[in-house]
Amino acid sequence: MEKELVIIGGGPAGMSAAIKAYECGIKDILIIERDACLGGILNQCIHNGFGLHKFKEELTGPEYAYRYEKRVKELNIEVKLNTMVIDISEDKTICATNEEDGIFFINAKAIILAMGCRERPKGALNIPGDRPSGIFSAGCAQKFVNIEGYMPGKNVVILGSGDIGLIMARRMTLEGAKVHAVCELMPYSGGLARNIEQCLNDFNIPLKLSHTVVKIHGKERLEGVTIAKVDKNRKPIMETKEYIPCDTLLLSVGLIPENELTKKANILLNRITNGANVDQNRQTEKEGIFACGNVLHVHDLVDFVSEEAEIAGEGAANYINNNILKDTEINLETDGKIRYTVPQKITLKKDVKVYFRVLDIYKNVKINVYNNKNELVFSKPKAKCAPGEMECVILKKEMLSDTDALKFSIVEG
Repeated sequence: MEKELVIIGGGPAGMSAAIKAYECGIKDILIIERDACLGGILNQCIHNGFGLHKFKEELTGPEYAYRYEKRVKELNIEVKLNTMVIDISEDKTICATNEEDGIFFINAKAIILAMGCRERPKGALNIPGDRPSGIFSAGCAQKFVNIEGYMPGKNVVILGSGDIGLIMARRMTLEGAKVHAVCELMPYSGGLARNIEQCLNDFNIPLKLSHTVVKIHGKERLEGVTIAKVDKNRKPIMETKEYIPCDTLLLSVGLIPENELTKKANILLNRITNGANVDQNRQTEKEGIFACGNVLHVHDLVDFVSEEAEIAGEGAANYINNNILKDTEINLETDGKIRYTVPQKITLKKDVKVYFRVLDIYKNVKINVYNNKNELVFSKPKAKCAPGEMECVILKKEMLSDTDALKFSIVEG
C-alpha cells in the first residue's frame, strides 16, 4: 500500500495534523488508531476546561474531540481503527496489523507520530509493601468512573499532583468518595493553578507538598498508606510519618511519551522530554518523519497539542510537496532553570514560536534569549513561571541573524 501521509494516532494531535495537512493540499492521508474510536484520552475527560484557547469557549473533552472527528469525516480522511502499528523503518515503511487486514505494510512519503503518552506505573516508584488491589493510576481510575461506571473505592489518597490527579480528586469527591489527601513529592504542584483551586481548594481537599507515600498496607485489598514529609533531597523524614486508612491509592506521578515506534525508526530521544528532537516544522532527525503532541513532549493544555499538530501537518505537507526550505542551522540551548525547549533547532529564518518548561517556581523574572556572541536578542518579563505550566515566546526572524545557537535563560530580580 502506498500513502502520501500516514498519521499514527487518532487523538487530538493526529486529527489536528491530518486536517491541517489536508487544508495544505495533501488528500492521500491515512490515520491509524489502535482504539475503537477517534479522540484518544479526551473521550474519558468528561470535565470542562478544554478549548478556551482554540475555540474561545469551554468544552468537555469529548466535545473537543468531536469537533475534530466531525471535520475528519467531512474531509473523507481515511481512518483505520482497531489497528496497531508494530514497526516503522527509517525509509518510512510502516508495518501494522488488525483483524480485517492481518499484517500489512504501508510505504509513506511522510509520517506524523502522534501516539500520545502513558502514565508512569507503580513499579517505577519502589514503594515498600505488598501488591493489594485498590492501587490505580489516576487515568485508569478516570476510565473506570467516567467510561465503565465503576467506583474504584470510597476512601482515597492520591500520590502526585499532576492535572489528572487533581481532576480525579474532584471527580471521586463528586461521586461520594472521601479524598483524604493529595501528596506531592516536590515543594510545588505539578498541575495547573486553576486545577488546584477548582479541584482541591473548592472541596477542602488538603494538598501536602514535599510529602510522599513510604509504605503500602494490606495484603488482598489496600488498607491504608503511610506518608511522610521529605527533605530537600526528596528523602523521607521518617519522624514525620503519618498513617492514613484508605482503600484506594491513585497515582498521578508523571506521563511518559509513547516512543517505542520512534526508537524503532532509529530516532534518538531527548533525555529531558523523552520525545524526539525536532525543528520548527516538528520534523525529527529523519527527514519526512514528524512528531507532535504528547509523544513529543507532555502538554498541559490540549489547545497547545492542536496548535503544535497543525505545525506538524503543514510541515509534512510541505515536505511531500518538496517545499521545506532551509537557510540556517540554529541550536536552541537552555541554562538549566529552563528544562527544555521545543523545537530544539531552527532551520529557517522566520518567526518561530518556542515552547519551554522551567525547572522550579520563579517569580518576577525575565525570560532572556542570547545569541552565540552572548548578545541579548529577546527579553520578556514574567511575574511567575512554574513547572506545571508550559511557557512560550515568539522569536522574530530578525533575531535569528548571524548566529548558530540561541540560549534561553531565566534571570531573577
